[in-house]
Amino acid sequence: MTIELQIIGSLLRAVAEEMGAVLVRSAFSANIKERRDCSTALFDERGRMVAQAEHIPVHLGAMPDAVAAVMQHGPAFGEVWALNDPYAGGTHLPDITLVSRTETGFAVTRAHHADVGGSEPGSMPADSRTLDDEGVVIPPTRLDDDMITSLVTRMRNPEERRGDLRAQLAAHRLAEQRVAELCERRGRDTVVAAMDEVFDYSERRMRAGIAALPDGRFEGRDVLEAIDGELELHATVTVEGDAVAIDFTGTAPQHDGNLNCPLSVARSACFYVVRVLVDPDLPASGGAFAPVTVTAPEGCLVNARPPAAVAAGNVETSSRIVDVVMRAFGEAIDVPAQGQGTMNNVTFGNERFTYYETIGGGQGACPDADGPSGVHVAMSNTLSTPIEAVELQYPLRVERYALRLGSGGAGRYRGGDGVLRELRVLEDCRLSIISERRSHVPQGERGGEEGAPGRNSLNGDPLPAKVTRDLAAGDVVTIETPGGGGWGR
Repeated sequence: MTIELQIIGSLLRAVAEEMGAVLVRSAFSANIKERRDCSTALFDERGRMVAQAEHIPVHLGAMPDAVAAVMQHGPAFGEVWALNDPYAGGTHLPDITLVSRTETGFAVTRAHHADVGGSEPGSMPADSRTLDDEGVVIPPTRLDDDMITSLVTRMRNPEERRGDLRAQLAAHRLAEQRVAELCERRGRDTVVAAMDEVFDYSERRMRAGIAALPDGRFEGRDVLEAIDGELELHATVTVEGDAVAIDFTGTAPQHDGNLNCPLSVARSACFYVVRVLVDPDLPASGGAFAPVTVTAPEGCLVNARPPAAVAAGNVETSSRIVDVVMRAFGEAIDVPAQGQGTMNNVTFGNERFTYYETIGGGQGACPDADGPSGVHVAMSNTLSTPIEAVELQYPLRVERYALRLGSGGAGRYRGGDGVLRELRVLEDCRLSIISERRSHVPQGERGGEEGAPGRNSLNGDPLPAKVTRDLAAGDVVTIETPGGGGWGR
């Protein structure tokens, strides 16, 4: 049974990975086909995640809430349901999640679409205040051709949106086929039993790893750089036996901007930290999340109430949650220094095109190694859009793309360097930047030095961390991303 379990577990993970490959290869937008800003997973009949591709951490930890929201509607085999409502299982509006039935449970895809309507091209405005400012809100909705048409006509570049949704649908059809083939070869009852055991195995391993941590109550604090002032995040981590409880009491209330996030996003960040610290090689399934409890006061920054805007919460607040929870664990064990702590979100667009990217930076140094340079840190696991793809598909020219040498903090082990990315727009458009760590630098650990803060500029003039502006053809936008902190003196 042990050998058969390993085989079936590997086959389930292979299905999830193949779903991701189909989605990436079939997508129309560079955001999905080049940056791979998407995630795929398989769930059992109880809505528990059993296998996931190693894609975007902030997507994957929040997927169970999306499946639970769809299950309330009793989806039938062959139906595909869509949602992006952050208060009904979503994260932020550009992330559209599809859920469908398989022979043993559910298949799920989540992809960041380059536009879903709203006040600004790209649907990532720096100054949004409500969900309506950010785009089309999709509660759990059965998806068919008519519904796809209804949705995409409310978004910019509707044919590109349609193409990306159909790429997600292709991944679901593949999942249905592969799961059915697996059941035919191994027997449905055997596959279902194996799914239960994969979930339980992950939970046992995670509990064993947590039990090796010192018991205690540890605290971490940090701030977000909102447009109208700083917002504090506070986390209390309690390790007791083989379980971890993380509470965000003391975190700032939700605010009028878009750094708010639903609790599902906060859970994703917490799950990521615990997995990284306890058992990073653990097979990815929902069982690994079972020993971790996350709570936050309703109406606070990390458990916001509708209709609060959330565009930046999914990308920037999630990154800061990682820093805060990691800092709390640092009171008890050696943890890495802080990485860049931001996704450096940049959006260009008008009514003709929309382009969105995140930019890598420095990772913090570890207790036994330098931090890597120019990587997407923590809650992001995307790629950089290749220069050739940018210039072929969009009215943009990449003037410079290089490591920001010396931006990583010094120490026994050095933090990774950030990136310098300079883009010239070739036609009039709008710019939105959502970034962090422009005022508060990534901290070193155990005496290591801090990383350099990030910088944004337009034609050489400084820009704030969060800004939306008109651009004229020929304007040059420069993003210098933060370096990671160093570790040790």
